[in-house]
Amino acid sequence: MLPIGISAILFDKDGTLFDFTASWSGWADALLDELSCGDRALKSMLADAISFDLRRGGFDPSSPVIAGTLDEAAELLLPHLPDMRSQTLITLLLERSIEAEMVAPVPLAPLLDALLARGLVLGVATNDGEAPARAHLDRAGVRNRFAHVLGYDSGYTPKPAPDMLLGFASLAGLAPSAVVMVGDSTHDLIAGRAAGMPTVGVLTGLAVHDDLAPYADVIVPHIGHLSELLAPR
Repeated sequence: MLPIGISAILFDKDGTLFDFTASWSGWADALLDELSCGDRALKSMLADAISFDLRRGGFDPSSPVIAGTLDEAAELLLPHLPDMRSQTLITLLLERSIEAEMVAPVPLAPLLDALLARGLVLGVATNDGEAPARAHLDRAGVRNRFAHVLGYDSGYTPKPAPDMLLGFASLAGLAPSAVVMVGDSTHDLIAGRAAGMPTVGVLTGLAVHDDLAPYADVIVPHIGHLSELLAPR
């Protein structure tokens, strides 16, 4: 169970609200095709740069892209794209991210409505851009359930720094201890601990239980279990 007095839940997006592998593996392969323009050797180098396994069609759990920002992904790819400017690549990544089709681990609307019915304030804090995050939530039909959606480009230092989380608490008018941080990566949970928030780890990203255990107060298979963790209101 989580502590009594929880007033808000702050979700990471990729790997939490949306299953990471189901949402991003096909997208990444298509992006590498686009960037390499049919050059198989270049595609292989780009894949290695972001720790994407072309044969398996998925990211390695150690990939810095998983919890990183679009800027960080661009920095990894740019050395292999000498004819592309940094801002051009970042803009392309942003545009393609907006187009990505997200796959939720559970039906989102009923879950979020049940949490709202308990009087909870809901938010999103993601190391993705704010525009892609809003687009993904819109397409999932749940954008209006969230009071605040914050991305790495919303004016806060990205996770694992606690700034984005503290920003949400301030916007919601709540003490950090009244906000639960829910995420699939150590970045999410380290940020939550640094912000003074209870933390819940989920296993719909690429991290396994033992990766998250040092930083999570509770670990559940997916966000569908959240209601079970909350004390009656």
